[in-house]
Amino acid sequence: MNRIYLPAALVFLLIISVSVRCSFAQTTPERIRQIHHKAFVIDTHTDTPMKLVNGDFNLAEKHVSGVSKVDFPRLREGDVDAVFFALFTSQHERIPANYDHAYQLANRMLDSTLASVQRNSLTVAIATGANDIITISKLDKTAICLGIENGFPLAKDIARVKEFYDRGVRYITLCHTANNDICDSSTDKKGAEYNGLSSFGREVVSEMNRLGMIVDVSHISDSSFYDVLNISKAPVIASHSSVRTLCDHPRNLSDEMIKALAENGGVIQICILGSYIVPEDTTSENYRKVEELRIKYNNWNYRNDDERKAAWREWDSIDLQYPPFLPTIAQAVDHIDYVVRLAGIDHVGIGSDFDGGGGLADCVDVADFPKITAELVKRGYSKREIAKIWGGNFLRVFREVEKHAEKHRN
Repeated sequence: MNRIYLPAALVFLLIISVSVRCSFAQTTPERIRQIHHKAFVIDTHTDTPMKLVNGDFNLAEKHVSGVSKVDFPRLREGDVDAVFFALFTSQHERIPANYDHAYQLANRMLDSTLASVQRNSLTVAIATGANDIITISKLDKTAICLGIENGFPLAKDIARVKEFYDRGVRYITLCHTANNDICDSSTDKKGAEYNGLSSFGREVVSEMNRLGMIVDVSHISDSSFYDVLNISKAPVIASHSSVRTLCDHPRNLSDEMIKALAENGGVIQICILGSYIVPEDTTSENYRKVEELRIKYNNWNYRNDDERKAAWREWDSIDLQYPPFLPTIAQAVDHIDYVVRLAGIDHVGIGSDFDGGGGLADCVDVADFPKITAELVKRGYSKREIAKIWGGNFLRVFREVEKHAEKHRN
């Protein structure tokens, strides 16, 4: 019996393998386009609003990838249904003048984004809820959603959470590269300050739950992460983080964190920034020059707008003179595969970090997003699974956050 059974099993596996390869070989570019189009494609993190306060950047014009990664024409080329524009402010000494500067900068970016969307209302619209994203997409427009990266602009004023919510902000990344009044960062060179969330941070998480604002755990320390999960009554997201087991960076999530996030009902949005996908080559000239720049600008904690603009110009110059090594889409999708095997298909998505360092050798801007879909198809993901990865999982979390807030209001 064994001599008959084993060859039959091998023949069966061979047939399946050949069928899968043939199936992909028959998947035409048009078929890829259809699969991509039918998914709700959502990028949960870009830093594009910084461009709007750096000069006369026009989102309605198509730019080259060396200038930016995101604009309205390329969002349409990439068939993107929704994108989160993060209002990023760097961390500074926690004194009144710096609080005020961060608050004013966040509002300038918000005002500029709203004005740009208003000027281009035929192709884009602001979305403040999960259903808005779907409605706007059905109108053949791109939904522009708002987030805050780094809770520093809140200062220590809990009322500002609702103030930003009322202006359309739907998530807050609690901190950035350094500790703030809310929590410890995963990358603060001084180490932990609270060993998790501060007392104010606990208030912030609870207030975000109450309002229906998504808590974003990207950038925060491991202890802060677990504090958030213990306090939050709604699922949370990591808007742009990857897998620490595949790339040992403190910004990435460990296996235990990914499993805990899944138990919370949340989702990790894989970040396609090179150093979060594969370990950086610390011997390269690009790495050494960027490290010198990071030290020069106090771990990207700028003293003022002029310093921030100068740092970005110098970084662009370094990348031009010493091009960085960039990983591939295939290596980024390895992170998606890993999360699917570890926590299931319902807990992974994509947050590019475009215009904040994100980009791959073969995915340089949002217009290249269909190439990621092609890689997912190549690996055997179904249309339903691809739809979950691109936006379905995030929309589920968004609805759960809204549902919790609605129950609180009732």
